[in-house]
Amino acid sequence: MSLLRKAYKKIDYLVFILNGKKPWTLGYHAYKEEKIKNVLKKEQFDPHKLESGYGFRIDERIIEYPWFLSRLPSGTGKLLDAGSSLNFEYIISHRKLSEKRIFISTLAPEPNCFWRKGVSYVFQDLRNTCFRDDYFDWIVSISTIEHIGLDNTMLYTDDITKRENNPYAYLDVVKEFYRILKPGGKLYVTLPFGKYKNHSWFQVFDSTMLDQSIETFSPTLVIENHFRYESEGWRVSSREESRNATCFDIHQQKTYDADYAAFSRAVVCLEMVK
Repeated sequence: MSLLRKAYKKIDYLVFILNGKKPWTLGYHAYKEEKIKNVLKKEQFDPHKLESGYGFRIDERIIEYPWFLSRLPSGTGKLLDAGSSLNFEYIISHRKLSEKRIFISTLAPEPNCFWRKGVSYVFQDLRNTCFRDDYFDWIVSISTIEHIGLDNTMLYTDDITKRENNPYAYLDVVKEFYRILKPGGKLYVTLPFGKYKNHSWFQVFDSTMLDQSIETFSPTLVIENHFRYESEGWRVSSREESRNATCFDIHQQKTYDADYAAFSRAVVCLEMVK
């Protein structure tokens, strides 16, 4: 990163703080990135205990990235990023990821491209991938399958065939993950969780949908972690505590709620072994 770009990011960071840390305003992305970097650098993320004020006014990536990277083993192997949530330099350069052969699968090309780091990009529908059976050692899908089968033309692609309303399509993706994951391989999935709602471009998963996802994958082992956002920040939660959680949808709601949630108010993180 150039010195000039670093200077601009620092200015944005300070502007965000001075303006009251309102999500999605100028400097939000710089602030979020810096906070996530700090958490990852410590390598001390504990899914059973979060410090007071953790991730204050930051969306669920402050949970999802540290959770995933704390669970991912070190060592070599093939990893699929299903949904392109890892496609940022500060994430893709993490020591655990730099050891691995990474494939990123998403609907359409993005500005970020790390082919010089050996990352392979495939543009396809996750319900019908080009990969052979039992190919990957790990698959990670961060806040992705809640978009499958819904209207992906708003943010992710110009392909009008992806303007859908099939709320059960996520199960086809889970089946595909099972097919392309090696026996003994691990699937990491994160989802917005709580009171069901179809927002047209994503949906909030409830307990029934979560159970359907787990049953469809039929894991030999499953680890389930819940987190919830409140006015003071993120905390460890449970299915019961998060069952009525909602989302702040910046694309459909133009005024903040009292808690200044940036997006999901609850997220579930699943680690499943094939």
